[in-house]
Amino acid sequence: MAGLDDVYGELFSGVDAVMLFAPSGSYYEQIAAVDDLDVIVVGTENDVGAETFVELPLEFSDVSERVRFALEGALGQGVIDDGDDLLCATNIFDDDIDTLSRVRADAGDHTGIYDLFAKSRADPEVVKSVLELVLELGQKGQKGKPVGALFVVGDAGKVMNKSRPLSYNPFEKSHVHVGDPIVNVMLKEFSRLDGAFVISDAGKIVSAYRYLEPSAEGVDIPKGLGTRHMAGAAITRDTNAITIVLSESDGLVRAFKAGELIFEVDPEAY
Repeated sequence: MAGLDDVYGELFSGVDAVMLFAPSGSYYEQIAAVDDLDVIVVGTENDVGAETFVELPLEFSDVSERVRFALEGALGQGVIDDGDDLLCATNIFDDDIDTLSRVRADAGDHTGIYDLFAKSRADPEVVKSVLELVLELGQKGQKGKPVGALFVVGDAGKVMNKSRPLSYNPFEKSHVHVGDPIVNVMLKEFSRLDGAFVISDAGKIVSAYRYLEPSAEGVDIPKGLGTRHMAGAAITRDTNAITIVLSESDGLVRAFKAGELIFEVDPEAY
């Protein structure tokens, strides 16, 4: 009977680097001591003092999201190259590393999710909550019908100064936050109506039904995108907010920062 090295040797053979997700100090030291092996530590903090480190803004309980974010971050930082084979060591069942997988870095599979988190001044949990809400809207629609939506996240004071109300603000005297399941049901219902949602850095829902009034001069968005996307891009050029936009026409979710498209994904494929 073949030994484990014979069976699983291909998993380790010829890898360009090892990515350790939140390793303990002893685990890191053991792997880092291997000759001619590039080691990349991934986590919310560089607790082990690794020379090469990719920061995660969140723990990402879903392992595929954790690895996807790490790959985009490592490619963006120039830590790895397109086509590199990587051995990813992470945890699924316990706090310690217990799972190995081999992946290949693919720059062509870039979604922009790393940029979405890394370039936002809002709390990462807030960005994640809004993104998940918009993706769910894109997947299910509103009462089974396609819906468009625009969320402006962060720098809420300046955003409010560069917009005006389209209707009564149902959140004017409230202190509710995005991510609360009951509140998210409300947001989905309100998404049927015109206007943008404004969310603070900390996740407080500041307003619904806002008409954004930034200048669109000099803002360049992909052809075929309409006024919702133009407004979403323009407001991020004039403020430190990001915007997450769900297109009613093609169903894609896009995010803008500093007037530029940084993220695009099909909710059905996410």
